[in-house]
Amino acid sequence: MNYTKITESDSLYNNLEFLSVKEIIKFINVEDQKIHLAVKKVLPEVEKLIWNVYEKLKFGGRLFYVGAGTSGRLGILDASECPPTFGVDEFKVIGIIAGGSKAIKKSIENAEDNIYKGWAELKKHKISRKDIVIGIAASGTTPFVVGCLEKCYKNKIFTGCITSNPNSPITKFSKASVELDVGPEFLTGSSRMKSGTAQKMILNMISTASMIKLGYVKGNKMIDMQTKNSKLRMRAIKIIQNELLIDEKKSKDLLDKYKSVRQAIENGKKNK
Repeated sequence: MNYTKITESDSLYNNLEFLSVKEIIKFINVEDQKIHLAVKKVLPEVEKLIWNVYEKLKFGGRLFYVGAGTSGRLGILDASECPPTFGVDEFKVIGIIAGGSKAIKKSIENAEDNIYKGWAELKKHKISRKDIVIGIAASGTTPFVVGCLEKCYKNKIFTGCITSNPNSPITKFSKASVELDVGPEFLTGSSRMKSGTAQKMILNMISTASMIKLGYVKGNKMIDMQTKNSKLRMRAIKIIQNELLIDEKKSKDLLDKYKSVRQAIENGKKNK
């Protein structure tokens, strides 16, 4: 397949070592401004992917993010934020990274070259046609991700992808592709920069929009969030207080009684 590998294109800036810090951050900022425009162009594709995620989750399926390096870490980050933010089960959204848990903190570069390992990891989770798998790969060529999506595709498991190289191999095995063009990185080939930022923006959209449509948000509040620290507890108390128009003490009492923002509000309204 012939395609231009934008993520490996030469930076628009040269002799970086001779730039001042002021110049470096100025030029990085100039490049960063291109990201939101690139994401804006692919919103229709993101919307299509979100509706498929929503449908799978609505009927009991799970969302899997599969990636390597930065892409894998971003998938794990988004997945790990879903339980505390939306109160969903920790196995509802799952991030899988090449190299396993060790690769979250430490780069294990050769792990991404194993074309079979991604599918093997999915099988440990008893992957089925009820689920949806989104491959994340800036290059669109990562064997760990491409091989995984290919097996999913052949097993009729719905697949999506996020890549910064349009028409790259990953799209061949994706039914809902989000193909970004953020241009060359400021530091040639360092896709943790613009490509990574764009991936994070899209992952925010996928999880947030899906959870909103699934009913985990009321108004603009995280009504099912977990209250496992003082900051989240105070936020929960404030939500209950504002929703029921009661004082802080009554709000605290309701939260302590029902252990849930949603249940506190629903029962608080019944008892008014």
